[in-house]
Amino acid sequence: MPFISKDWRSPGEAWVKTEEGWERLKVLECGKRKRLPSTNDDNYDDNVEIIPPHCHITIRCTREIAGFNGLGDAVRRLDFRSSVRDRRRFHYICTLLRLLVAHKGIASLSGSAQKQLLQMVEEVAAHVSDSQQHLNVLRGLALQLQHIVYQENQKCWGKPLGSTNLWQEHVETIKRIQRVANQIEIKEPGPEIRPKLHDLPEECVREIILRIADHRDLEASADAWKIMATLVNEQRIWRELTRFHFNQKQIDSILELNKLKHMTEVKDWKKIYHQLRRTYGLSDDYQFAEILSLCRYCCCLFWPSDGHPCIVDQSPDYKQRLEEAGGQLALAQPVPPAQFLKFFSL
Repeated sequence: MPFISKDWRSPGEAWVKTEEGWERLKVLECGKRKRLPSTNDDNYDDNVEIIPPHCHITIRCTREIAGFNGLGDAVRRLDFRSSVRDRRRFHYICTLLRLLVAHKGIASLSGSAQKQLLQMVEEVAAHVSDSQQHLNVLRGLALQLQHIVYQENQKCWGKPLGSTNLWQEHVETIKRIQRVANQIEIKEPGPEIRPKLHDLPEECVREIILRIADHRDLEASADAWKIMATLVNEQRIWRELTRFHFNQKQIDSILELNKLKHMTEVKDWKKIYHQLRRTYGLSDDYQFAEILSLCRYCCCLFWPSDGHPCIVDQSPDYKQRLEEAGGQLALAQPVPPAQFLKFFSL
């Protein structure tokens, strides 16, 4: 018998042709405006809702649920490319890019993921060129990409995933990124811009240094200026940095190893800080101003500052049952860059 009814498996995906190629409609709709139902057309602005960037993922596969997480779709849905210009998310995305490039290189990714990654790096290059900041981050990414191209050219057999034309486009994109990185010159502000760092009193410079959360930046600032070198060597700077990164229990354990009974007996806080760093490491949460979060209720990745359409907010019955069961509301788990990559088969 011929099968003449509607295909029970799936009606298929709706695809839209864009300037960057074909893309699924449901991916493009994520993060765009959504018209709410209303009988009054005059209040159009009041009836428009902006869908925040978010991405539902499959945490584990079961007999009933079998899912696959695509890196390219997740990058597109979470709007990583536009988030590069957000100073709160810049370091998170750049750390993610470094891990992707250093893991197995872009040659092992799918064609869509390769395009998304290089577009993000190109956006980083444009942002660094415009803002005149984070030049070391861009040059580090450019060197890693150049090393990947060199390794692929040295292979006797085996080609990167995707077509040959696509890989040639990637090589041209990498060359453009390298040209942008080489042409950037950090220019000193003009004489009309006042005050400059050298004009600030020592108390203001100390307050600036106290807000640096990375010991590598402290050591680099000490090499830039004699007054900053003097301030960086102060015990207060390293004491506050230690208390920022580590809790009291961790500090007491290191003090006990050094046969010190109280924090007032410490004479070299820089030494204590590095001992704590080697023993306990630094948490990823302190390195980024904003970090991706995972909603435990709907298994959705989202940016905390934007939020996401959660099942708890959309279903009052679910929220009521959750409260009756004694569950916690708004439970979100931070997702560091390394943990984010574990959701995908790379």
